[in-house]
Amino acid sequence: MTPRQCEIAAESYSACLLAQAGYDVLVQYGANQPHYDLVANKGESFLPISVKGSQDGGWMLAVKYKKDSATYHEAINKWLQSQRNDTVFLFVQFINISLGYAPRAYLAQPKEIAVHMKTQCHNRGHGALQEDYKRDHPKSKYDHKIPSEWLFTQERLDAIAL
Repeated sequence: MTPRQCEIAAESYSACLLAQAGYDVLVQYGANQPHYDLVANKGESFLPISVKGSQDGGWMLAVKYKKDSATYHEAINKWLQSQRNDTVFLFVQFINISLGYAPRAYLAQPKEIAVHMKTQCHNRGHGALQEDYKRDHPKSKYDHKIPSEWLFTQERLDAIAL
């Protein structure tokens, strides 16, 4: 897929998951809307959802905040400050997914993403979130991966929504 096709596939799959979980889904019109792509609604709950698609095993989140003099922790803090507190990130991963099979999906809030990114690379921090770094880079000394509790489930979505 091209990067644009990956974005479209990730947003479409995310809308499908949210609808399957019993949420109404509102789609923002236009490319690259700031802060969120979808809104998930159930009852009185409205969740702005920022969809991040990937087909290489990771998502570049705080990388643009990493300047020569800044540490990764400082870059991650700047990334966190730029996020809305109510936004929920829905990460969709297509690496090693054959056509016709469902990608893996994860849900996380900005604060927990920042905390996790700071633990990567033996607590030095890293500006990209990695699904499973050791799987994708077997010879690496790093072994960070997305927490299993972030896996998209009805329980995880409902817990965040309440």
